[in-house]
Amino acid sequence: MNMRGMIPWGRNNQPLARAFDSDPFLSLHREMNRLFDDVFRGFDATPALSNRLAAFGNAWPKLEIADTDKELKVAAEIPGMEEKDIEVLLDDGALTIRGEKISTTEDKTRQFSEHFYGKFERRIPLDVPVAADKVAAAFKNGVLTVTLPKLEPVPGTSKRIAIQPGK
Repeated sequence: MNMRGMIPWGRNNQPLARAFDSDPFLSLHREMNRLFDDVFRGFDATPALSNRLAAFGNAWPKLEIADTDKELKVAAEIPGMEEKDIEVLLDDGALTIRGEKISTTEDKTRQFSEHFYGKFERRIPLDVPVAADKVAAAFKNGVLTVTLPKLEPVPGTSKRIAIQPGK
């Protein structure tokens, strides 16, 4: 396979990447486009798909959801926090996990940090009815585990209705 056909070349047989690097305006344009792509990624998805993506996207805290016949189990990684700083709500057919992580250090010499600080909220839509009075949450070693027992399906009752002859 000829690799030269796959590489975009600019004028003067100079690779296109070098043309961008030599012109600061083209480089700025490329970086601004990349910034807007990162910010608005996912807005063009369909509403049903964006609800699913919101639950599994790049949001914090990261989730793991297990669905069995008897229960849903949601595990959220929330390191560096305590259970008193986290709120778990079950309302309107969704599980909401929210809280605030506050920086414990005031290090003025720190120049770079990938630690997350600030308020967070994750809302997980529930597609199945759950027994709200039996929901349990546990927090251990930075992992919040919420167990949502499913409601037992009510067996359908059928009644035969007699048809009366018309008058």
